[in-house]
Amino acid sequence: MDFEHITPQVQDAVKESGVQEGLCLVNAMHITASVFINDNESGLHEDYKQWLEELEPHAPISRYKHNRTGEDNGDAHHKRQIMGREVVIGITNGRLDLGPWEAIFYGEFDGRRSKRLLIKIIGE
Repeated sequence: MDFEHITPQVQDAVKESGVQEGLCLVNAMHITASVFINDNESGLHEDYKQWLEELEPHAPISRYKHNRTGEDNGDAHHKRQIMGREVVIGITNGRLDLGPWEAIFYGEFDGRRSKRLLIKIIGE
């Protein structure tokens, strides 16, 4: 499980798009990954990891019916559901409309497959 700070990459995509006023959708594009907005503070991220593992522990893998398929990532699906699939951020004057402490993160809960990140920008 890990969280990657992706705000700079998303802002670069907004800049490259040329959109000055609009919306930016950021989507994890995988069922065991997440995109969310929160504070870029390492203690908070460690708290998230502990909380998620307590809420949906990886082991014993037999606790998840999903794992009967031969997978062992039932917990990762639940963690993704809790943390969310995507975020939508306003764009004003060509910049992401984020609060003073807000940052965008990609959350990885499985780590075994290549994953894509979708960034869709609409506006003028």
